[in-house]
Amino acid sequence: MKAYQLDVYGQPAQLRDVPSPVPEAGQVRLRIAACGLNFADLLMLEGKYQERPPLPMTLGMEVAGRVEALGPGVAGPPPGSRVAVFAGAGGLAEAGCFPADRCLPLPDAMSDIVAAGFQVAYSTSHVALAHRARLQPGETLLVLGAAGGVGLTAVEIGRLMGARVIAVARGPDRLAVAAAAGAEVLIDSETTDLAAALKAEGGVDVVYDPVGGAAFRAAMSAARPEARLLTIGFASGEVPQIPANHLLVKNLSVIGLYWGGYLRFHPQVIDDSLRQLLRWYDEGRLHPQVSHALPLDQAGAALELLRERQAIGKIVVTMPSAGAPGYCAASAGNSP
Repeated sequence: MKAYQLDVYGQPAQLRDVPSPVPEAGQVRLRIAACGLNFADLLMLEGKYQERPPLPMTLGMEVAGRVEALGPGVAGPPPGSRVAVFAGAGGLAEAGCFPADRCLPLPDAMSDIVAAGFQVAYSTSHVALAHRARLQPGETLLVLGAAGGVGLTAVEIGRLMGARVIAVARGPDRLAVAAAAGAEVLIDSETTDLAAALKAEGGVDVVYDPVGGAAFRAAMSAARPEARLLTIGFASGEVPQIPANHLLVKNLSVIGLYWGGYLRFHPQVIDDSLRQLLRWYDEGRLHPQVSHALPLDQAGAALELLRERQAIGKIVVTMPSAGAPGYCAASAGNSP
């Protein structure tokens, strides 16, 4: 089978032929249909992610596909079941073995392309806003990077939770997507003095920040007393240094979120989040956006789109056996 593998951190990964894996105890083997990309995949390539699987490794953190085989002692899900899995690695391949207890059964109405990019983006935002920041109806939520993979889900979920959402993104096209997801206030990150614009809107109660750098500093300056600032990631490449005296003066809280960590120390948080998100999806209240779906032999190009921040919503890599098109417009997000 084909797999996109990394041999040396900091060097390009390669598409190569590898043996088809055999599931071990506690695992299932999936025929992978699609793999969702995340900013963490870029960190993984450089060896800068908080987890470093042994090399060589197959990249790709989250997948959707069909169960092909069960490992010893595994009762299900049964072969033929459509599931999504977050495993941290192994997704950019035609098949893979993953923990059976991480398999999420998929609704018939959710396509493989949507399912492959659903778990991390939506549950990151849901756990951040509901579990960590305790976002309340009527509060003002600021979302930085609001048209990206996680940012757009934060806009959508924040609106569902009753917040007034301020979206910051680059250019009118991206801002229009954020508006369609529920943002009430739109600020162009390229042309606006962000701190001044936020203060003109009366400040913010919760900051959702997957960007870091200068955007975080501007958001912090516009935070209201007792505001909560969520650090989700650092797409700008700059980890902000936080002056503790500012936290003291305004009674601010800076809250970190590493979504994957909950799978080890409190998996019930993830399970509860995904159940709620799937209910919202079934009710037609979530509208996942996939701007690019590229085939496996273009995995490098897909990662470069992610690196250059060209996505609106998610970028997904499809497998040859899935017969998926080379490009999937954002409007295809709800296609079956």
